[in-house]
Amino acid sequence: MSAFKRKRGGKGPGGKKAKKVKFEEHENSEKNVNTGQTQTSEINIPAPVSMGKWKNKERVLIFSSRGINFRTRHLMQDLRTMMPHAKADTKMDRKDKLFVVNEVCEIKNCNKCIFFEAKKKQDLYMWISNVPHGPSAKFLVQNVHTLAELKMTGNCLKGSRPLLSFDPQFDTEPHYSLLKELFIQTFATPQYHPKSQPFVDHVFTFTIADNRIWFRNYQIIEEDASLVEIGPRFVLNLIKIFQGSFGGPTLHENPHFTSPNMNRRMIRLAVAAKQRERQLVREVQKAKRNETKEVLKNDVTDDVFDTPGVEKPVEIEHEAPPPKVLKRSRLTELRRKTRLKRKGLR
Repeated sequence: MSAFKRKRGGKGPGGKKAKKVKFEEHENSEKNVNTGQTQTSEINIPAPVSMGKWKNKERVLIFSSRGINFRTRHLMQDLRTMMPHAKADTKMDRKDKLFVVNEVCEIKNCNKCIFFEAKKKQDLYMWISNVPHGPSAKFLVQNVHTLAELKMTGNCLKGSRPLLSFDPQFDTEPHYSLLKELFIQTFATPQYHPKSQPFVDHVFTFTIADNRIWFRNYQIIEEDASLVEIGPRFVLNLIKIFQGSFGGPTLHENPHFTSPNMNRRMIRLAVAAKQRERQLVREVQKAKRNETKEVLKNDVTDDVFDTPGVEKPVEIEHEAPPPKVLKRSRLTELRRKTRLKRKGLR
């Protein structure tokens, strides 16, 4: 005989209704209702901490293309850990165009995207886009250090909401203001998100230095409100800002950006120029050694030492000079006195 399955809201095997769960805000944990001889007990669950409503439905898709290294994979995992409103997806094929990312975000029901694109297995690019209408920004990621690598002393609650701290320079130029709004909508955890915690115990800082954006994550210590770094850390070098999502007209292009290929080419040219200079010095030294040396019969510098001297009158001494009186030194005198004392003691 098969076991009896109780339906939700239906009656049990004894003909009694299922117990309902009530939410109570007061501290009364149990209510005993005595009606005749029957006594019913209800399970009381305390009310949630925040009774607000989740209105900001921001969802961020974080994934990458194929060909990334272990450091990029750990960085992606750290970002997903820090952002409870983030989602993951499988790696995208290199042959697919970037417009396919918009379709993937639509399938995943995400309106923001952080896409890591790897090239030549050594260059890492980051796309931050507002799907599907844009704008989007492309960055070159440099100086990546993950949580497992840094081993900082800071720590924070998983799923807690961060504060976002921006450099004052973000408000001076229009393209930085656009990036600031894009960072706020992407990295800020929505209030009352189901996976978030109702605490604020860490801060994301975006600092502009050397025409680059430096990202840091700090813990806020409750005692004295000091900051202790948690990680990860990386540097974003802006390349372009596009009007659309992963493409479209260019809104801004960084004039200070040089591609990694150009940097590597300049390094190779500098090394080659240094090598050519060394080779030229060797050839000059070899030519000097092999050339015939001319022997000079008359030295030009011989006349330098032919200087006329002053003639002194010749004096002839008929008597011997008086003997010189040698003065005894102080040390010799002390030795003589000590020698005389020793003789007197004997």
